[in-house]
Amino acid sequence: MILQVEDVTKTFGGLVALSDVTFQVEEGEILGIIGPNGAGKTTLFNAISGVFKIDKGKVIFKGKEITKLPPNQRAQLGIARTHQIVKPLDDLSVVENVMVGACFGKGNAGLASARRKAGEVLEFVGLEGKGDVLAGKLNVPEKKRLEMARALASDPDLLLLDEVLAGLNPAEISNMLEVVKAIRNKGITILMIEHLMHAIMNVSDRVMALVYGRKISEGTPKEVANDPQVVEAYLGDPELAIGLLKDKRGRG
Repeated sequence: MILQVEDVTKTFGGLVALSDVTFQVEEGEILGIIGPNGAGKTTLFNAISGVFKIDKGKVIFKGKEITKLPPNQRAQLGIARTHQIVKPLDDLSVVENVMVGACFGKGNAGLASARRKAGEVLEFVGLEGKGDVLAGKLNVPEKKRLEMARALASDPDLLLLDEVLAGLNPAEISNMLEVVKAIRNKGITILMIEHLMHAIMNVSDRVMALVYGRKISEGTPKEVANDPQVVEAYLGDPELAIGLLKDKRGRG
């Protein structure tokens, strides 16, 4: 067991963003996290990575409680993440952006080793040849890959991917899913937030659904796709509901 989240609750004033969320993640698996807008998915990532202090509950990583640790210490233990809205350091080069991850991650790399690591990771995510380009000059798909590269350069054991497929065309989505699978094949555990139902259902070992900060379903992709509570939760968003229902038909 690499991650245990126990009864995690987070409120913002009178708004309950997460309510008694409990789940576990096995080492080496991909856990997909789905839910309508406002379900608390990114808040959950912020709770796991330490961006938000939780009001109640525990976060346990590799057997150690990390509930009160700041984000930098969690990164050094092996937790890395991407962001829903990409956040490159625009005035630094692509390779320098990735070096930041290597310098402040689990390896705590020096500059020389960070540059070597950055080169390896850029090749892995398909950005070889872009190292000297300013990060702000990249297009959206390239910035998505850069965000992923910076996280991978920190040498994580657990990678939190927040909508890395958003805004990509079908070919780019297919390529990005291959990168996600390759990351898992390197032994890295993945939590993945995504709105594209066909993608998340096909790449995940298990899926968890959140609605209004509560976990309403957890299981295999087929089990969750066929859960009436999950289908009902998406009926307010026709595009997502149609995607989910198509996936159900495809999986039988």
